[in-house]
Amino acid sequence: TDQLRDTNRYQATMSAEDVAKAFTQHFYAGKDSNVDSIAGLYQPNSMLTFEGVQHQGPADIIAKYKSSGPVKHTIKTMDVQPSTDGSAIIIFVTGSIQISGDNPLHFCEMFQLVSNAPGSYYVHNDVFRLNYGL
Repeated sequence: TDQLRDTNRYQATMSAEDVAKAFTQHFYAGKDSNVDSIAGLYQPNSMLTFEGVQHQGPADIIAKYKSSGPVKHTIKTMDVQPSTDGSAIIIFVTGSIQISGDNPLHFCEMFQLVSNAPGSYYVHNDVFRLNYGL
């Protein structure tokens, strides 16, 4: 989280794309190696919808991520848009996830980062879906 906060101190000079890129790298590195390290990115009002099931607040969100077991993400694409009055960013990520060493599955994940102090963001919304063959 310190890395993201350090990055966000330069928000005035960083584009939404730069903030999103720094966030995405930090988030997935933490999620893959030490899921507890990303708890500080969430606030009590943060919401994760994981495969259609809602989880609110850092403890519930981290517990859900831990229940998946060890994971490894490979990011393929990232799309970014500024949101609301410029104090929020929407990030849409696609890629593959390997769960407990099994074959990789395609996933998509959407985040809304909201500024909670000058140069600092938290994850307000996080929506995750596995993409199965249609």
